[in-house]
Amino acid sequence: IVVGDTTMDELAPKIEKAFKNWQSGEFPKKNIGEVSKPEKTTIYLIDRPGSQQSFIIAGQIAPPKANPDEIAIETMNYTLGGSFTSRINMNLREDKHWTYGAGAVVIDARGQRPYIAYSNVQMDKTKESMQEIVKEMQGIAADRPPTEEELTVAKQSKTLTLPGEWETMGAVAGSLKEIVQYGLPDDYYTTYAQRIRNLTGDHVAQAAKKIIQSDQLIWVVVGERAKIEASMKELGYDIRTI
Repeated sequence: IVVGDTTMDELAPKIEKAFKNWQSGEFPKKNIGEVSKPEKTTIYLIDRPGSQQSFIIAGQIAPPKANPDEIAIETMNYTLGGSFTSRINMNLREDKHWTYGAGAVVIDARGQRPYIAYSNVQMDKTKESMQEIVKEMQGIAADRPPTEEELTVAKQSKTLTLPGEWETMGAVAGSLKEIVQYGLPDDYYTTYAQRIRNLTGDHVAQAAKKIIQSDQLIWVVVGERAKIEASMKELGYDIRTI
């Protein structure tokens, strides 16, 4: 990947000359296997005596980045947990005051990838924070899909910020690297803004239904076991301590 004040006609002869003696060789093939979704929600509780807060992560499996609903998934997550004004952050931070920040993110990968919601929360509200995250997940995938106002805000944020994301050659190269790394179409970013503008509320709502599996979450909770385990058992999930 080359970015700069040059053309293919200028660059190609130099590359051919520099690497003309290179020979083909063997290289390891990356194993991008497919894993099945868990049958039920499980909590892994990591005991950390003396902790002042609990760190909670809810993870699930998401499809590869190169999927037909990726733009809708990104836009949905902006509303659920991908911005300061997202539902998860406004709930746990602004409304409940149980945390300084909470959110959700899809971690890009060529194969299946993790979709996680996370927060550092007030220790005596560990169970309740987990319940609120599940509630927000269930809501956006069922009876509380993104509103027209939320959809407009997400679209504006994801399109109006694009010029600032490509201000440097390194940033442009990074986007091109994503196209190669994740197997995206060559025109992925050329058409990106327009595809976001073309999204409908129904498309985003359907994407939420496809990706959210609130009854098949893997939770990782780090905190003082003696103070939080009893209340967490009230959630009715399997708890495995570490």
